[in-house]
Amino acid sequence: MTERIYLSSPDVTQLEEDALVRAIRSGWVAPLGPEVDAFEEELAEYTGRKHAVALSSGTAALHLALLNLGAGPGDLVLTSTLTFAATANSIKYTGAEPVFVDCDETGNMNPDLLEEAFATLESEGRHVKAVVPVDLLGKVVDHERIDAIAAQHGVPVLSDAAESLGAVRDGRSSASFGVAAALSFNGNKIMTTSGGGALLTDDEEMAQRTRYLATQARQPVVHYEHTDVGYNYRMSNILAALGRAQLSRLDDMIERRRQHRVRYRELFQDVPGVTMFGEPSGADGGDTRDNFWLTSIVVDAEHAGFTAEELRLHLAEQNIEARPLWKPMHMQPVYGEHRAFVDGTSERLFHAGLSLPSASALDETQSARVSDSITQFLRQEQADVAS
Repeated sequence: MTERIYLSSPDVTQLEEDALVRAIRSGWVAPLGPEVDAFEEELAEYTGRKHAVALSSGTAALHLALLNLGAGPGDLVLTSTLTFAATANSIKYTGAEPVFVDCDETGNMNPDLLEEAFATLESEGRHVKAVVPVDLLGKVVDHERIDAIAAQHGVPVLSDAAESLGAVRDGRSSASFGVAAALSFNGNKIMTTSGGGALLTDDEEMAQRTRYLATQARQPVVHYEHTDVGYNYRMSNILAALGRAQLSRLDDMIERRRQHRVRYRELFQDVPGVTMFGEPSGADGGDTRDNFWLTSIVVDAEHAGFTAEELRLHLAEQNIEARPLWKPMHMQPVYGEHRAFVDGTSERLFHAGLSLPSASALDETQSARVSDSITQFLRQEQADVAS
């Protein structure tokens, strides 16, 4: 069988290997250490934030940020329905309840539905503790409207930027929005620390409390003293060294993913019923652009003559991974009973969307193989229609 091509495999080089060796030889192999300190400084500088706290996952960053905001039992947190489960799970960890808001055609939270959710919940006397919009597949949400709506109701915005490091909106880093932003460095993200994440904020008190809670809430005394429930959420020194190497290459990795986007756009530009999913106006650069983490298409089967699932199955036969967009949280069995303000957009995109191999690690041979497989599928579909 031919080598499997994955959707978004890690991109590691000799630079990462050298960084790991450096960290191991330093003797700092446990959580925390000089690599963590340096990684946090470099992350803060890259994102334009005053503080960065390196953590064990993006989920941990969301969880601790929500605790900092006081989320707990009886509270509601408004969040995107079109997202990975970690967003909703982190809300549940605090005891608060997620309320799901549908997306617009970009795949990001629909501000009009957010306004509707606020109006409805407030009329019922329900308390909203925070808004957690998600930058879907590396596209920054409409913070101008979302932040303004939340501010009108005196509610903070926590940005789930897990998928959007390196993206820009109106000249600002994706992680610069909200009272805090959560990043993920999971193995399939734009850059990786194997596992890992970070909380970015300009609030020094929030950064300090996040570090405190993430290190088991240990008091600064010689014995083990605890006055709060803490968590084992800090990043290891070794993984931070890997992250520093990845961060130094991030812009180059984004450019490589952009080249894949261009290739896919050319492949589908003359195919009726197929559109590139959620591209911002500055998709090729400029003041607003996504980070090209994943390139996805939306297939209107009525006009295209085929479905996204048929293309996915064809690629699977060639040992090429492609996936639907996230299944909306309000459709998930575990969250199906939760409140949702939806208009059907996320459900339609889930069925019609398909993410294609987008890794910066894809070489020219692999990229050509994916392109050839898609071209073969399209030609066969055209032949079937003609016959």
